[in-house]
Amino acid sequence: MAEGDLVMIHRRYSGREIPTNLIAVDILTVKDGVFVEHWDVLQDEVSKADSKSGLPMFGTKFSY
Repeated sequence: MAEGDLVMIHRRYSGREIPTNLIAVDILTVKDGVFVEHWDVLQDEVSKADSKSGLPMFGTKFSY
């Protein structure tokens, strides 16, 4: 998502020898094509067995 000088990226980290996948949102401000500020939020991805809603946190299916 991008609007004006604000960019947000929603993604999944996997395959990095970590116990569970991570769901991340990166929030950036951009000035003249250069990142000038960065914030992020990281959260462990919930498995199908632990999902309260029965829905995956990212995408349309559970990764495990």
